[in-house]
Amino acid sequence: MRLPLFLILCLTILLTSCSQYQEVLRKDDMGKKYALADSLYRTGKFKKGLKLMEQLVPAYRGKPQGEKLMYIYANTYYNLEDYYLAGYQFERFTQAYPMSDSIEVASFKSAKSFYQLSPRYSLDQRDTYKGLEKLQEFINDYPNSDKRPEANALVAELRNKLEKKEFEVAKQYLRVEDYKAAIEAFDNFITDNPGSIYRKDAFYGRFVSAYKLAINSIPVLVQERLRDAKGHYNNFIKYYKDTDLAPQALEYYQDIESKLVPLETEPTI
Repeated sequence: MRLPLFLILCLTILLTSCSQYQEVLRKDDMGKKYALADSLYRTGKFKKGLKLMEQLVPAYRGKPQGEKLMYIYANTYYNLEDYYLAGYQFERFTQAYPMSDSIEVASFKSAKSFYQLSPRYSLDQRDTYKGLEKLQEFINDYPNSDKRPEANALVAELRNKLEKKEFEVAKQYLRVEDYKAAIEAFDNFITDNPGSIYRKDAFYGRFVSAYKLAINSIPVLVQERLRDAKGHYNNFIKYYKDTDLAPQALEYYQDIESKLVPLETEPTI
């Protein structure tokens, strides 16, 4: 079977291009390596360009071309979604070239790389804290940047993830019936996260935990703990009386009222 002429031409060009690339990669001509790496970067062939840049970056350190080369080296990792190395290389760039015209973009991409490394909320959140730190540094360093709105949105997203993790830990205590730990965890969450989207559920969770602690206590502790639960209900209903959780909270409250023994009044003298 004879191949069409167009296909033969394409294969010839491809093979020639590959052989030229391998030749430049093997030889020590840094000028040709630099020109080819730049061409590959501009045409979006990041994986091939990266192999050349790995050879070029040490050779051009301290030279005029070093600034551009180090930036596109970091950005190549970013475009390849290798955010760990992208963040590291952009940090190196900002340290090496603090007066560069690309310093703001590099700082933002460094911070965003750490944001990209943040895992889902149920996993260890060290990278989330690192992302928050880097994004906040960018916001502080470039308060008038046009990238500030995006940076603020990323900060909000990461904070929400940390809040969700903390909230889910409190819920887990409630699910496993460790009511004392649940009350403490919900209480800490409410104190530490005044603007959280989970605040309503945290108030409700604290009340339910206190209610269940009370009704499952030994008799001598029941009344005191019912009164504590009633106090948590009052705090919940103060802010969330018109929410979807209010009807169920009311049922628990009515059960508390039915079980509470009125406090004895002090005799008058």
